[in-house]
Amino acid sequence: MAEKPVRTRALGRGLSALMADVAADTNEEKPRRPDMRVPIEHVHPNPDQPRRHFDEEALDELTASIREKGIIQPLIVRADPGRPGQYQIVAGERRWRAAQRARLHEVPVVHRSYSDTEVLEIAIIENIQRADLNAIDEAAGYRQLMERFGHTQEQMATALGKSRSHIANLIRLLQLPDTVQEKVVLGALSAGHARTLIGHPKAEELAQHIVTRNLSVREAERLTRDPASPGSKPRPRATKSEQAKDADTVALEKELSATLKMDISIDHLPGQESGSITLRYKDLAQLDDVLRLLSGG
Repeated sequence: MAEKPVRTRALGRGLSALMADVAADTNEEKPRRPDMRVPIEHVHPNPDQPRRHFDEEALDELTASIREKGIIQPLIVRADPGRPGQYQIVAGERRWRAAQRARLHEVPVVHRSYSDTEVLEIAIIENIQRADLNAIDEAAGYRQLMERFGHTQEQMATALGKSRSHIANLIRLLQLPDTVQEKVVLGALSAGHARTLIGHPKAEELAQHIVTRNLSVREAERLTRDPASPGSKPRPRATKSEQAKDADTVALEKELSATLKMDISIDHLPGQESGSITLRYKDLAQLDDVLRLLSGG
């Protein structure tokens, strides 16, 4: 039987409803009233939780706070679909981990009846809203929202209060080799450093070079453009137009050019969301290809 295609829909059963839980869950000034308290061994993390990295220092601080004051905000849970009588965490895994370290026997919870889709959406949304989330995990969250639920970058930008260019630039980081992504996760490389390496044949080698020499983002950009850098091929001198554009725009132009096999130019005013894309075809056959793509043929 053929698989059903992913249907594009509005975020969640109403993103406002999911965001309300996330907002209340992260607001320590107005703790919500728990529905009940349950044994900590009856609560389990969500296996589809997009956040895989938890800062140990921050977790230790939270553990110390819980030992002294207890859990201020209850965890949001649902009935665990694979364990009768047990609960699955929808939001609050950091508190659950810290509560285990603090050796609590039970935790306060708020029970919700979320579907599998809503559980994943709220987990992703909660993590994206975290200030300490690294760029790779944030990018993975956006990609999950797009691939699993068919959400567009424009939908996510509007609903989550992010710019579309911010989302697009982060998702491009997932093209980097795993070792480079790991350096971003660990904080050795910033997202700005990592963006200069996208598409470079020696990204791993250059990433280590940037870390070892503690280069700035501008220095990293010059390194990746330098014909003498490890693995670099001689490149033509940048045009005045390219020099005026930021590194992300130039990199995106090159990616689109390689994909469509024609010259692409992206122009937009600094700080603006609108702009123009210029495609230059070399013959009528290539023009036909472009028209087919634009018409969905």
